[in-house]
Amino acid sequence: MIRGIAFALMGLCAVAVAHAEDSRLDVVIKRGALRVCTPGDYKPFSLAKSDGTFEGIDIDLVQSMAKSLGVEARFVKTSWPTLMDDFIEKCDLGVGGISVSLDRQKRAFFTNAYMVNGKAPITKCENVAKFQTVADIDKPGVTVIENPGGSNERFARASFKNAKIVIFNDNTTIFDEILKGNADVMISESVETIVQAKLRPGLCAVNPDRPLQYGEMAYLIPRGDATFKAWVDQWLHLAKATGDYDRTLAAWMK
Repeated sequence: MIRGIAFALMGLCAVAVAHAEDSRLDVVIKRGALRVCTPGDYKPFSLAKSDGTFEGIDIDLVQSMAKSLGVEARFVKTSWPTLMDDFIEKCDLGVGGISVSLDRQKRAFFTNAYMVNGKAPITKCENVAKFQTVADIDKPGVTVIENPGGSNERFARASFKNAKIVIFNDNTTIFDEILKGNADVMISESVETIVQAKLRPGLCAVNPDRPLQYGEMAYLIPRGDATFKAWVDQWLHLAKATGDYDRTLAAWMK
């Protein structure tokens, strides 16, 4: 009996060691590269530039993370509708202003949240008083514009039954549609509404300090890989504890 228990424990230990060795952490180090999926259309988190490179809060953080691993960061362009499929097939990490959701959690792990950031409206400054709540927005004659495939569209479709919802494919110019009068309001993460209001005179974030819905942002990592998750979570913790995270955030929130 004791001998059987001993063999069983040895087997469990062997399985545990095998899983540790199979971690994506070891694969990334051996490969010499961290493959990072990002839509690249979400300022200030990740924005694809015309020369094929990326910039933003998450890009700077991931490049620093890769340096800590002793590898290079290789960015893979994806889109919000194809994010999860692309991440599973092609990447070790998913970044770019990704909201934590239970649907995404079915297919991947999330790191610890690095930002608490709920949904908020952005509209012309003259209309801020008109669009304070979901009920204010959800009226006939109001046009809500959203980018496809992400949490913004899901929030709009779940919340607005009377307002008209328009889907606009270019998330980098979508805010100009409000200024042009082609839409009244967009719902996005509160931090993005703050940044876009600074970039586009005439637009104002609506109560970004009191969002319509609680939300968190985190990075995607392969489902089931506790070893890799532990390393990335520790890296994020130290980035915040040392002030590196705050300095990166401040540089992009000017």
